[in-house]
Amino acid sequence: MEECLQIERQGVPFQNHVTDCVGTGRLGLALQKEYQEHLELVQKTIHFRYIRGHGLFCRDVGIYRECSLDGRTVPFYNFTYLDRIFDSYLKNGLRPFLELGFMPEEMASGKQTIFYWNGNVTPPADDEKWQELIRQMLLHCIERYGLEEVRQWPVEVWNEPNIGFWTGGLEGYCQLYESSARVIKEIDSEIQVGGPAICGVDVEHWMTSFFEFCSQNHVPLDFVTRHCYTADSPRDAGHYVYHTMRDPRVMIEELKETREIMARYPLTKDLPLHITEFNSSYTPLCPVHDSVFNAGYIARILSEAGEYADSYSYWTFSDVFEESDVPKAPFAGGFGLIALNGIKKPTFHTFRFFSEAGKELLYRDEQMIVTADKERYVILAWSFYDPRDGASAPDAYVKEMNLPAWTERAFFTEEWVNEVFGNPEQAWYDMGMPRSLTEKQVSVLKSMAEPSCSHGIIENKDGSYKIRVQVSGNEILKIEIVPRLLPKQEYLGFDRNEFFGLRDN
Repeated sequence: MEECLQIERQGVPFQNHVTDCVGTGRLGLALQKEYQEHLELVQKTIHFRYIRGHGLFCRDVGIYRECSLDGRTVPFYNFTYLDRIFDSYLKNGLRPFLELGFMPEEMASGKQTIFYWNGNVTPPADDEKWQELIRQMLLHCIERYGLEEVRQWPVEVWNEPNIGFWTGGLEGYCQLYESSARVIKEIDSEIQVGGPAICGVDVEHWMTSFFEFCSQNHVPLDFVTRHCYTADSPRDAGHYVYHTMRDPRVMIEELKETREIMARYPLTKDLPLHITEFNSSYTPLCPVHDSVFNAGYIARILSEAGEYADSYSYWTFSDVFEESDVPKAPFAGGFGLIALNGIKKPTFHTFRFFSEAGKELLYRDEQMIVTADKERYVILAWSFYDPRDGASAPDAYVKEMNLPAWTERAFFTEEWVNEVFGNPEQAWYDMGMPRSLTEKQVSVLKSMAEPSCSHGIIENKDGSYKIRVQVSGNEILKIEIVPRLLPKQEYLGFDRNEFFGLRDN
């Protein structure tokens, strides 16, 4: 028999930064119609505050060109597409979390590129041209959007310089960072700049070297950034990449490790830590991203990450994404919360559920959090397991609890996402995995993408509401409890039994 938890109001804040930032594919994708439709969908439902993506200075955004004039080569800065992109973000309630990169090919020192869209990852051939590019871009944004607005846009220098996204090495990155940070502060000292935006490779060496460089050379540093992924070694198979997953607590431990390194230096010990990318797998070809497993797995991370990071940006909001070529199917293992054709994936609901959590944390364990506002409870519970190891599903997680009651009766709603409900990838598989969907098939998959819902009334028993929570397999559950409204005056005389044959339960 499960012990009944006696939950009390404690006034402990729930450090929930789930809506602070979200990732996107390269910025040029924001010019596509479907991208904008997905952006509107997440913002109507989850309400992210910032958005971060690659490719600010890449060719498809078109900011930097070099032209010939009277026998001289002169730079030309074109902000036509940048304005469209940033206008659309601000219209949707999002601010840019600027990532400076990649290198415009006209000023690059080499030809090495990454991704289907050929982002150049070499240092600038002329550091002054790089600085002037940053200066012109920021001055244009200040002119268009105002200084007070742009001061609220964090600026991150480059992306994952500790792997193949940068050919200049650690020393070269430190030089790029210093050059970028100093020109930003020349424009306005209140614009925030940070780095080193590394992924989980050689973390301590890169962090300590970067912090020591900034400390010794008095280089501006307003926040620290890094990335976190929790997949094991990949196995390639045709159009897909498969991973087994490490325990999601691995990411929590990585955040603790980063905080410990930051605490060694007076410059960084009190700075914000922003996780500007995180997910389970680090490749957009891994089917785990489309799965119900991922929904519960990510829930475990969201339940605690805010204790150590000031923001954590899920990579990404949409499968309109082209790092590994154009997506080949409606469910192709893409990073997004939303699949092509505007179909919500299970992890979309994980983010929605956490965005609706209360601000007070009453209880937390490995599979559940209990949160509250003044007269509202939100309980989130999750379960996940990987059946590929041959093991059967673990026993159900079951918890009973007593919550302090506000009224004689409360109204509750329950929403489930599991293998049956809110799992459009399974429905797509059962359809026969069509690569090009008809209008009818899209409609069916959108319906299958919604959670199962139920509701009811809870009675006050000796000052408490008694709640039973149960999740099993790959599943995430949200329970919301609010006071039941008293009947209004205009409902006098209404008798459900008179017409419907129902009683008021």
